[in-house]
Amino acid sequence: MGSTLLTAFALMLIIEGILPFVAPAAWRETFSRLASMADGQIRFIGLSSMLVGLILLYIFS
Repeated sequence: MGSTLLTAFALMLIIEGILPFVAPAAWRETFSRLASMADGQIRFIGLSSMLVGLILLYIFS
């Protein structure tokens, strides 16, 4: 279980690092847009992301 969790965390870090590595200007623009959003909008994005992740986890496991 711990090994699987560590693998998942490592993959998340790799995926999260792709955009800043490949296109730092686009990442900076996206981050500045995110910083200017209201709390409700950011929460909705987070909730949507979690739901998509849960659905994918359910489908592929």
